[in-house]
Amino acid sequence: MRNKFILLILAVAVAAGAYWYFTKEPAQNAAAPAEAHGDGHGHEENEASHDKGKEEAHGHGHEEGKAEGGGDGHGHGEEEEGGDKTKISEAAATDSEIKVLEAGPASIHDVVSLTGRITLNQNTSANVKARFAGIVRSVSKGLAETVTAGETLATVENNDSLLVYPVKSPITGVILQRNTNVGDVAGDQPLFVVADLSNVWAEFFIFPRDMARIKNNQKIHINASDESIKAEAVINSLLPVAEASSQTVIARVTLDNPEGMWRSGMTVCGDVVVAEKEVAVAVSTSAIQRQEGANVVFVREGESYEARKVEIGLGDGEWTEIRSGLKAGESYVAQNSFVVKADIGKAGAEHEH
Repeated sequence: MRNKFILLILAVAVAAGAYWYFTKEPAQNAAAPAEAHGDGHGHEENEASHDKGKEEAHGHGHEEGKAEGGGDGHGHGEEEEGGDKTKISEAAATDSEIKVLEAGPASIHDVVSLTGRITLNQNTSANVKARFAGIVRSVSKGLAETVTAGETLATVENNDSLLVYPVKSPITGVILQRNTNVGDVAGDQPLFVVADLSNVWAEFFIFPRDMARIKNNQKIHINASDESIKAEAVINSLLPVAEASSQTVIARVTLDNPEGMWRSGMTVCGDVVVAEKEVAVAVSTSAIQRQEGANVVFVREGESYEARKVEIGLGDGEWTEIRSGLKAGESYVAQNSFVVKADIGKAGAEHEH
């Protein structure tokens, strides 16, 4: 009896343990993986968070780098000198003959440009003829020789009296033509042409469109065609007749020529000053350069040269008005500005490369 009771107790205990194992433990065992692995979304949230972190690090961080650096996020956004600036040492500027002036007030001339030629001053030249017809017995002077007034140039034997008389120069000057030799017959043609070349005429051709603006006593700036010789004079006279084919009128100017630099036959240019205007800011006309379709001057600060866009106004061969872009007192390149332009172009090309 007792053994049966013990067996019953053991059977009940085994049954209870089996019930607990198959009902409670599986639930706990199933909960463990869920807690370990989440509810099926924990891993994805971690991956999303990780991807978001990468995006912020590689995406937003790059954009912020561009915004803060002003470039591509690699430190190249900082501006370097180049494009419209260059540096030239004082020694190099001296070697390149770069001349710097200060912008300031100037008198601008309104001019009419003419072309013309140098001719002999007919008031200081002479055609030397024989007084009486006869045979030329001697010639003592030749072409390009200098003679004085009263000096004998040749002798002629009079056909009627057979007396030999001298042919003398009436003025001091240079023999420009010698038209006789010993044995020639002297008649009405000049034996010599002598001219005083200490002054000459410049004759300019005025076209009909400019005739109303040109008057006597106006100032005129005269240049040889190669600009090797320059002079300033005034218009002495306007001839009263026009040339038939071109309808031009001649303006005549007397030029001093003590060194004989102006030679008869030379082509010349002249700028007649028909009006003048005072302006507040002007630069040397040679300072103006064209760059990228705009007028520029090169402003100097120390050894730095910068291309400055300017608006120009009136101008002549010497000065040009600056209406904007440059202030009075600023230093600019007045001579050999093309050297600075070339250096800026070179520096810009190297910077882009």
